[in-house]
Amino acid sequence: MTAPVTVEAPAKLNLFLRVLGREVDGYHSIETLFLRIGLADQLVAEARPAAGVSLTVEGPDLGPERENLAVRAAELVLAALRPSFGVQLHLVKRIPVGAGLGGGSADAAAALQAVNALGGHAVPRHELFQLAARLGSDVAFCFSGASLALGWGRGERLFVVPPPAPAPVLLLSPPVPVRTALAYAWVDQAREAAGRRGSIALDLAALSTWGSIGRMSGNDFEAPVFGRHPEVRAAFEAVAGTHPLICRMSGSGSTVFGIYRNVRDRDDAAMMLGKRFGRVSTTETR
Repeated sequence: MTAPVTVEAPAKLNLFLRVLGREVDGYHSIETLFLRIGLADQLVAEARPAAGVSLTVEGPDLGPERENLAVRAAELVLAALRPSFGVQLHLVKRIPVGAGLGGGSADAAAALQAVNALGGHAVPRHELFQLAARLGSDVAFCFSGASLALGWGRGERLFVVPPPAPAPVLLLSPPVPVRTALAYAWVDQAREAAGRRGSIALDLAALSTWGSIGRMSGNDFEAPVFGRHPEVRAAFEAVAGTHPLICRMSGSGSTVFGIYRNVRDRDDAAMMLGKRFGRVSTTETR
């Protein structure tokens, strides 16, 4: 049997996120700026004689195995490979669940890579990218390996841009998981009152520094999530009070993040926040 394959699965942030509306297929079109960060899960894939995919998890309960994105990704690759082996996945879960950090998507992207490696890289990369796009809005970015990228559509249309210099990041995750489907429904309700929001014109030069990105940042999920989860609003206000270059909620929540000028500012912020608002993690842009 082939030796086990280990792949890191880094989390993502959304530096801005706009929901442009529900399309005819029922999915929402988005416009976002993805950022890869250092916080990562670890996925180990090992070939086994029995057919199919099984999963063990070191960390929180992730719900039914058959609904896990990493399992679904592995099954898609096996279907393309038509191998004579099955796959055992072992996931070390470090990214908070239901927190807007793309943990499930990162795990799925890692599974695509790892299972294909077990099969001798027989599935071309462009086909794996198509599988990633089928799995979810963040999977294509997580699979791309890019540090910073603009995303459109369901997140599968990507334009990779050079990132600013690496910067320290603080993550504050309140103990309030937010279901993505509910968050989209809340945005739709708000849009019915305010009207459809259009795309914005982007100046790529504005993506060259964290400060300029901060001035154009925003997240359409923030208002509806803050209105229904005051603890997330409190976490946002607490992080904003530490004066980061950028402060936003990531994805549909509930994690709030700050990007700082230097490590000292970030670590001072982490000390100030303590454990009053939720789990505090420190990492960096990748």
